[in-house]
Amino acid sequence: MTKIIFLDIDGTLLSFRTHRVPASTIEAIHQARQQGVKVWIATGRPLPFVNNLDGLEYDGIMCVNGARCQIQSPQQNPEDVTVIHSQPIPRADIERMVAEQHRSGLPIVYAGNEGAILAAPGGIPSIVNEVFSYLDIKMPPLVQPEEALNFTVMQIIGFYTEAEQEHIMGDILKGCSDTRWHPVFADCIAKGTSKATGIDRVIRHYGFDLSETMAFGDGGNDIEMLRHAGIGVAMGNASDEVKAAADIVTTSVDDNGVANIINKLVLQK
Repeated sequence: MTKIIFLDIDGTLLSFRTHRVPASTIEAIHQARQQGVKVWIATGRPLPFVNNLDGLEYDGIMCVNGARCQIQSPQQNPEDVTVIHSQPIPRADIERMVAEQHRSGLPIVYAGNEGAILAAPGGIPSIVNEVFSYLDIKMPPLVQPEEALNFTVMQIIGFYTEAEQEHIMGDILKGCSDTRWHPVFADCIAKGTSKATGIDRVIRHYGFDLSETMAFGDGGNDIEMLRHAGIGVAMGNASDEVKAAADIVTTSVDDNGVANIINKLVLQK
């Protein structure tokens, strides 16, 4: 029996077409919670970018791909949340990245738990604007790279190509791992952290078994989570690689993909 559901945001809860959560998803999750099922957001987004789930009920947020897990309802004051796990990026990695930015001009978003900044000493490429528009997220303020040394950084959003990945991850972000669900940027977080490890930490808190978990996703950063969960559900709009990692493939986010599975397997309608 499913006791807890983990849901990715972009392409799973949120439609890239409408930038909204489908009404069918909101209703299915409401009914699941009425039956005592816990519902957690499981996203690569940092906390400041989890601001677009109007109407959705949930019990907690696993953000930055599992590096931060906290019990928090939509109505709850942020100061009153219960943090289960928090693993920031090592300061030495931030220092090396700041130096790399001055050398190469690489645009980087540094995200913490309360805000995010954009440092682009070489100028802001048009693709950066395009990505934030695609995700329907407001561009963070433009600052000097050194500003990243003044707060706890949970995630680096690096606008580097796959060809540059070996240098960035091998020489600069030595204490990090990265996942890529878009060709022009990667999400970088502390090593040893993923949505799968986040699931383990959350269910340990509740005393649930892994077999009692269900996870939904559509991107490359969801693959490990879908393989790990008791039931892994890939969205119909996911890539073939993501679908191959899942136990079930549902319809797309724009075709009631989340609700179809919750109604059938959790609510047993």
